[in-house]
Amino acid sequence: MATSVAVVQPYPDSLLKRAWRLLPGLLLLAAVGYAGKVIERAIAVYGKAHHLTLPNIEYVLWAILLGLVISNTTGVPEIFRPGLATYEFWLKAGIVLLGSRFLLGDVLRLGGVSLALVVVEIALSLAFMTALGRAFGLEPKLTTLLAVGSSICGVSAIIATKGAIDADDEDSSFAIAAILSLGAISLFVFPVVGHWLGLSDLSYGLWAGLGIDNTAEVVAAGALYSDAAAKVAVLAKTARNATIGFVVLGYALYWARRQGGAAVGNKAAFLWVKFPKFVLGFLLISVLATAHVYSKDQLTSLANLSRWAFLLTFAGVGLRTNIGEMRKQGARPFLVGALGETAIAVLTLGLVFCADRFLR
Repeated sequence: MATSVAVVQPYPDSLLKRAWRLLPGLLLLAAVGYAGKVIERAIAVYGKAHHLTLPNIEYVLWAILLGLVISNTTGVPEIFRPGLATYEFWLKAGIVLLGSRFLLGDVLRLGGVSLALVVVEIALSLAFMTALGRAFGLEPKLTTLLAVGSSICGVSAIIATKGAIDADDEDSSFAIAAILSLGAISLFVFPVVGHWLGLSDLSYGLWAGLGIDNTAEVVAAGALYSDAAAKVAVLAKTARNATIGFVVLGYALYWARRQGGAAVGNKAAFLWVKFPKFVLGFLLISVLATAHVYSKDQLTSLANLSRWAFLLTFAGVGLRTNIGEMRKQGARPFLVGALGETAIAVLTLGLVFCADRFLR
């Protein structure tokens, strides 16, 4: 008589085990982010107690700086890395919750102007970065990754495009390193230039949303200028992010024809996969706020939750930035990125000045 033996299939990790793996990194994000908040408050209290006029440096910058110091001195042990990788989730959650601070009328009013500028910015940036990459003799797919990253939404666009055009890991690493390092630089440069030029909150926020690549740096650069500028920057950046599916689809079709590979099948499904879903969440929360679904206290709570989510995000930006690793990527991608980013910053600033009369 045959004996049946039940084979026990190994179960995937339980939710509890996954949460346990994330916990060290989440605690580090919270500690670094909250430390930035403590430093901001301590400086404000010290200045008030001693009747000193000290610069109001937001917790945003302190959290990033603390993260950079840790990442580039002691380093971040492996046990923290799974939790640190969630910083992009907190960024998207923060933007969704930020929708509670926007009435739909404000979104639509700014969106009309922003959309026109976004179309111009993306078209000119893609063309300029492509020409620059060819002039410096970069590999075609690396040029494509740099062009998409600098034109739309930084690392997210690079990752989405890498899979669509079957780029090498080395190319994506070069492009990501260049975009991250330049994003960190723009985070400090944009507020200084904005104050030097005396830009209004509206003009500066629109410039930051159009001219800076990564969404985290856009939010941070806006917050370093003013709360109002941060709101505008998020709107402008959200408009750029919404185009990622269409641009990636275009490049996927181009490279499929060029290499004789398989064409994209269901284009609508492709667009849905690539489309940043947090944009829809942001709009949904904005619609609900416009319809007065939330009470005043609930809106305040949602706004506070958004700030806490950003606190974790900014800490993660610093903790995941390794300056030494960026140096290893070589000079040419960084040089192309630096020249391109400078040109795009000047271009978008010019666009904002030209559109200023329509923003008033």
